[in-house]
Amino acid sequence: MSASRDPLVVAARESCAHAHAPYSGTHVGAAVRSTSGAVYRGTNVENAAYPLGNCAEMSAIAAGVAAEGARFRIAEIAVWATDGEERVLAASPCGGCRQRIHELAADGQVRVHFPWQGGETRTASIGELLPFAFTLPAAPSKK
Repeated sequence: MSASRDPLVVAARESCAHAHAPYSGTHVGAAVRSTSGAVYRGTNVENAAYPLGNCAEMSAIAAGVAAEGARFRIAEIAVWATDGEERVLAASPCGGCRQRIHELAADGQVRVHFPWQGGETRTASIGELLPFAFTLPAAPSKK
């Protein structure tokens, strides 16, 4: 896939420029296309208390949920990462974001695009990235 031509990857690259990454210097952008066709963007936001920061994928997914509510489902997602000097970094979604994508995916074949060695863009399904996803049983209905 050509990273410069895929609109979802372009949106992720553009979002990457808005990252707040004063500690790691790693700038990450994400763009999610929902099953409605809308595209939601996100970027990483670091915090001195590291666990309180946001991944770009989490931010984009949160924007989708905020806009569409419970009907939000991911059709496709792209991620882009650079260092502080705008060199492309190989970066697939972290484990927590893989779980989020899995739980909100339209199906197990949702495509995830991400940069890899040599600047090439890789594509894998969320099922390939998270082959043994954790699933909770459905909550009991309230009567």
